[in-house]
Amino acid sequence: MIKILGLVLTIAGGIALILGVLGVFGSMNVGMNSWALSILGIIFFFAGIGLLKRRKDTDQV
Repeated sequence: MIKILGLVLTIAGGIALILGVLGVFGSMNVGMNSWALSILGIIFFFAGIGLLKRRKDTDQV
C-alpha cells in the first residue's frame, strides 16, 4: 500500500513540476500560480521518491 502511495505521489509531483516549470518559464497558463505549482511538485515528487526508497510494502501496521 505504501509503494502505491509513493508511486502516485511521484507521478503527481512530476506532472505538477512539469506544469509549474512550463508556467514559470513558458507561456503556458495554468489555473493557479506557477511558482506554487512548482513548489508543490517538488515536495510531492521527493516525498514519493522517499516513500519508494525507504518503506517496505507490507500489510502490517
